[in-house]
Amino acid sequence: MMSENQETCELTLPLGKVKGVKRQSLYDDIYYSFEKIPFGKPPVGELRFKAPQPADPWSGVMDCTHYATKPFQKSFMTGDIDGAEDCLYLNVYSKQLKTDKPLPVMVYIYGGAFTVGEATRELYGPDYFMTKDVVVVTLNYRLDCFGFLSLKDPSVNVPGNAGLKDQVLALKWVKKYISNFNGDDNNITIFGESAGGCSTHFMMCTEQTRGLFHKAIPMSGTVHNYWANSPTEDFAFRLAQQNGYTGENIDAKVLEHLRGVPAIELVNHNLVTPEHRRNGMIFAFGPTVEPYVGEDCVVPKSPVEMAREAWTNELPSMLGGTSFEGLFMYPAVSANLQALDNLSKDPLRMVPFDVRAANTEKDNQEFSQRLIKTYFGDSPPSSKLFMNILDYYSYKIFWHGFNRTLNARLSYAKAPTYFYRFDFDSPTFNFYRSKFCGDNIKTGVAHADDLSYLWRNAASWKLESSSKEFQTIKRMIGIWTAFAASSDPNCPEIGEVTWKPSTKENPKLVLNISDEVKVIDLPEYEKLQVWDGIYKPEQLI
Repeated sequence: MMSENQETCELTLPLGKVKGVKRQSLYDDIYYSFEKIPFGKPPVGELRFKAPQPADPWSGVMDCTHYATKPFQKSFMTGDIDGAEDCLYLNVYSKQLKTDKPLPVMVYIYGGAFTVGEATRELYGPDYFMTKDVVVVTLNYRLDCFGFLSLKDPSVNVPGNAGLKDQVLALKWVKKYISNFNGDDNNITIFGESAGGCSTHFMMCTEQTRGLFHKAIPMSGTVHNYWANSPTEDFAFRLAQQNGYTGENIDAKVLEHLRGVPAIELVNHNLVTPEHRRNGMIFAFGPTVEPYVGEDCVVPKSPVEMAREAWTNELPSMLGGTSFEGLFMYPAVSANLQALDNLSKDPLRMVPFDVRAANTEKDNQEFSQRLIKTYFGDSPPSSKLFMNILDYYSYKIFWHGFNRTLNARLSYAKAPTYFYRFDFDSPTFNFYRSKFCGDNIKTGVAHADDLSYLWRNAASWKLESSSKEFQTIKRMIGIWTAFAASSDPNCPEIGEVTWKPSTKENPKLVLNISDEVKVIDLPEYEKLQVWDGIYKPEQLI
């Protein structure tokens, strides 16, 4: 909560007045914080599952001294359900409210498998960014069925992707109003991690955002990851059935029923079957190709096709991931070791569903043997080779998608693409490895571990300035803010290194951010060639 001595500040927007607060960061930087600013009408009642509508103006002074409740969600880790349906709010953190030139703007989209996530200081405190002259925006978007329920009947107007449409609306808001917070509306960078990286890439690919930003950083997730495009199953009908619906599968009736179900019950579903999991499905509700093209359509066709023609092929981008993304799968794999022992009996599970669907049984058997050899050598897969399957997941779920995006950019984009690999391993500060693996695995840079060095979270503490962890924060903030300011991520914090954009002639080169920062050949490169080899060329990029 706000302490008594915190100074408040007021700004007048065209929509109404907002009251923010002057805060002090963990490292004693002063900044201005405006939280829980509405950018969309509450998506409740008739607006549940629908595209968002812009927020109405308000009278009086809106209290923006504390962040909003998270969007409704059910935790993967604990099964707890909390949040609010009324969640379309964003936060603005400005280093300075008056300068000769307005400040670069950085808009962050959180991850969480489109199922969990929140724009709060508990997870995304701007403290480290506030060492630099920037304006940082974090935003909420709807999750799970609230954000991604899709119905085919155009008359009910719920084609899906409401959560992505929330992001589009937030970006329109930023473009229109960020100058009131000393932000430069002609220098906006969007970035996000995991499902937020994938969302960032969707924002890069959709025509709905044309002109709303100027560069982008998808981190550990892109539209080329297979999970970026949910198969169109009758999840809406099945969700209704799980919540007492006994009628026929008629969209208007399904929608009417679902509108009457309390939010807390809607997210408490169990729709992903073992067969879905075998096919690599991680969540029931996520981005999908919309069944028809309405005026606010975000995904009119396959994301791979969208990336080829994206308006942002004219804009600079930076992308990459962490060196052991697959540690993310530790809880799921350790909960079902038997599946690993039985892998030899069902080797097709190794092959991504989109590859299986495009090839013969014989080809797929051959691909599965190729992948088993790549990850297990001559040993049969078993739970003794636990780390090998986590390595496989690093590629299947993560790296192969980013690499496809890099290659798509090198084929279709005219602007630079910078490729990075985050490889800094700390025994104490890689919060996500400890979240996924507890004390069972003590080394390795897991999915999302890079976030520990960009954002202060509730577990962070003030580091010694001589520590490698503090150095890594300085380097990450240096790179990210330099790219936001000038489209060039080279900065004093990385020393004498010269990081050049990737080229088609040498796509292997990557900036490796570890104890040292240097340009190296991507260590994952050879295994990525194996993955490329199981896709048809037209499927890849």
